[in-house]
Amino acid sequence: MDDSFSPSRLEAFSDGVIAVIITIMVLELHVPAQHGLAGFMQVLPTIGVYALSFTFVGIFWVNHHLLIHRIREASPRILWANLVFLFCLSLFPIATDWIGVKGLTSFTTALYATVSIFPGVAYMALWSRIRVQSAAPPHATWGKQIASVSLYLLAIPVAWYRPSASLALIAIVAVLWLMPPKAE
Repeated sequence: MDDSFSPSRLEAFSDGVIAVIITIMVLELHVPAQHGLAGFMQVLPTIGVYALSFTFVGIFWVNHHLLIHRIREASPRILWANLVFLFCLSLFPIATDWIGVKGLTSFTTALYATVSIFPGVAYMALWSRIRVQSAAPPHATWGKQIASVSLYLLAIPVAWYRPSASLALIAIVAVLWLMPPKAE
């Protein structure tokens, strides 16, 4: 097998990109101007959104790891699907920072929900590509993937009426995924 198409290289590259995504997010956390509890309360919403984004990136990392172990060789189609997935995932830092800078508004929350859809759909495409190539059995998480995208889509219009409710819908997705699927 040509080493350039080995799943281990695909996984190592993906791990590196995901580590950079997390690093960029944490670098956007800044010490508040105010001191003490008032300063902490000032940055608490930003830390909360960062924690949610970190959780999502972590969930995708765990599930990506389990997914990549289903293949013996990474075809060019899998490599491209993986790059699209990583690109979509790399949008989390900007959406996270936007809420951190502008606050929890209708626009920032709708943007965050929209950005959340992209890696979910891209992961589904990557999963489908791997399933076709490896003739893998149906994945138990397909229902969770559809539910996740549906909740993100619902969170967009909800953001225009209640940003905190929209963020709660997005957080429900994280709760759905905290337990990764068993490796098959």
